[in-house]
Amino acid sequence: MIALAPLPSGAATRIVYFGTPEVAVAPLRALHKAGIEIDLVITRPDTRRGRGSEVTPSPVKQAALEMNLRVALDIEDISGVNRDSLLGVVVAYGKLIPASTLAQVPMINLHFSMLPRWRGAAPVERAILAGDRTTGVCVMRVVEGLDTGEVYRRSDVEIRDTDTAVGLRDRLVHIAIPLLLDVVRNGAGIGAPQVGEPTYAAKINAKDLEFDWTLSAEQLVRITRIGVGHTTFRGKRLNIHSASAMDKPVSNAPGRIVEATAEGIVVATGHGAICLQNVQPEGKPVLDALSWSRGARLEPNERFG
Repeated sequence: MIALAPLPSGAATRIVYFGTPEVAVAPLRALHKAGIEIDLVITRPDTRRGRGSEVTPSPVKQAALEMNLRVALDIEDISGVNRDSLLGVVVAYGKLIPASTLAQVPMINLHFSMLPRWRGAAPVERAILAGDRTTGVCVMRVVEGLDTGEVYRRSDVEIRDTDTAVGLRDRLVHIAIPLLLDVVRNGAGIGAPQVGEPTYAAKINAKDLEFDWTLSAEQLVRITRIGVGHTTFRGKRLNIHSASAMDKPVSNAPGRIVEATAEGIVVATGHGAICLQNVQPEGKPVLDALSWSRGARLEPNERFG
């Protein structure tokens, strides 16, 4: 293990900010508004998106340029920054910080879970998928291990049954910003080691969003809360944008259509029924499920998947 650069004993007068997606924009703006000197913002390289393959800067880069902050796309650029009373602040940067950098610059990380539960890339989504009742935020030390550093501040929140990943993340950012500002302004203090069995929040992939109809209705609805679910119908992909679990016993096999109602399409699952509300056929726009069913001319006892 490397020797970590020591944290400032009190307030950090200058910071280097590491962040990439939209969730990292609000903390950056809060630090800037608080008058904290931000020497450099390091973010991931611009990406190509859309049909025209246009190059798009990260949300953090866009925000930093609006605030006239210096931006770098290579972590090696930190070598040109004065190290006196310097603190690295990491918020969803999307890449591990090299050990050589941690030996030169002390760093803290804003992580969106109650560590050691959900270390890794997708803590908010994994908490929702797992049916966790609470989650939270931690301000922690960046070390060589994945989200294993000691914790300086933490705060928890309830996960509501209606929370989407986007909405829950916004709430977590709101409670996290005061904690982050406190550490930067007043020093980290004495950290607490993480206690408990760690779990790991792997990045969400297409398989995670696929409807396995043998799961319960509640589990399937959680998929639509973290992204766009998908299944197949008549051999073609069907995206599921929103759905709700129903308190309705059904005897149909999982994936079988029970009925079409004004609320949507009722489908049997491994436990209970789910009501599909907004769907998107392959190559088509999003439709309310009832309109889609009329156009599809559903036949009795058809099934998804």
